[in-house]
Parts: sequence; C-alpha cells; structure tokens
Amino acid sequence: MLKSNIFVNSIESVEELRSIVGFPSELVKNKVITYLDHNCIDFISQSPFLVMSTSDDFGYCDASPRGDKPGFVLVLNEKQLIIPERPGNKRIDSLRNILLNPRIGLLFFIPGLGETLRVNGTATIVKDEELLMKMAVGDKMPLLGIGIEVEECFIHCAKAFKRSGLWEPNTWADKKVLPSASKILFEHAKPSNSSVETIQKRLEEGYTKRLY
Repeated sequence: MLKSNIFVNSIESVEELRSIVGFPSELVKNKVITYLDHNCIDFISQSPFLVMSTSDDFGYCDASPRGDKPGFVLVLNEKQLIIPERPGNKRIDSLRNILLNPRIGLLFFIPGLGETLRVNGTATIVKDEELLMKMAVGDKMPLLGIGIEVEECFIHCAKAFKRSGLWEPNTWADKKVLPSASKILFEHAKPSNSSVETIQKRLEEGYTKRLY
C-alpha cells in the first residue's frame, strides 16, 4: 500500500501542541494519585469491563478488551491488582507484550457511567494457583493472571461518552445493519473448507461453551 502525504502538515513539538491545546487546570493536574484508594477500589469492584493497553519492546501497541462479572478484577491491596486471563483465541498478544515490555495501561468502564477510571503501571504474568483460585468461576480457574503494580490512577471525564451517546439506546443502530464478525473473519482469513455460516456457528459455540 502506498503511503499518503496527507499528514505532512503535522505537529512537531510539545510547545507547538501546547500552543493549540492549552494547559490543564489545577484540578486536572492534581487528580492523579499513585495508589488505589477506596474510590478506585469501589470503581473497580463495580466494573465488568476494561481495555488493556500494552506494547512490545519496539513500541508496537495493542489494546485488548477484558470482561466478566462486576468485580472480576481482584484488588490485592492499594498498590496491586490482578486480572484473570480466561480462555481466548490463543494469540496471546497482551501476554507476549508484557514479557517484552511490562508497561501497561488499563481503562475501567461501568455501564451507564460516563466517567472511566485509568490505571497505569507495570505488569507480571502470574501462575500462582492460590491467587488464581480466588478468581475461579465454578470449578474453572483462570489459565493465568495479569498482576499489576499500580503507579498512577485517575478518573477520566465523560465527554467522549457524551459525544458518542454510547450508553444511550436511542443512538444504537439496528442489529441488522451492524458489521458481521463471521463475515469479516471469512473475508480476512480466507479459510479453506469453510463459510460465513460455519464460522458463525463456531463463534456461537465458543460464546456458549468456552467462556471459562
């Protein structure tokens, strides 16, 4: 694919960026804390979903969703939490990145709430069965855990959600016109001896039989 020169007129320095965007208020500058206080712990306990950001040793980035029942992330203390690694597609993008570069960013969501919680720190892949058992669902223990040493946490305002209308059902499109995951997979992967229908059945089976 040919590279376009459309981005030639770009920002080249922090000073130029600040001249356009401006500076944060005192409230914004002071809102970052270095540990999980009772507010952060309460937020995490009510969150069923987060996005995990990692990158490899060359800086190539990845963002991955993680979700389960509210409180699925186990807070160990004010500086440490652990995320269960449930069965997935075995690409292990996030886990491979963590081994190469432990820096990690988390964004916690609560359905219906516009504000999100951002947590940054360093990650370790955990195989301690005593810890993993605390996150078991029924008799199924997570394969591994992602342990986080917390360095920063702060609340993020709701403007993105206000603009997008994400939690407002009247803005949602009819399901009939939404993108089809099975069609996208079929056209991207071009699997032999398969079809959109067989991929859809495979997805549905995974959603009902292999969540844990």
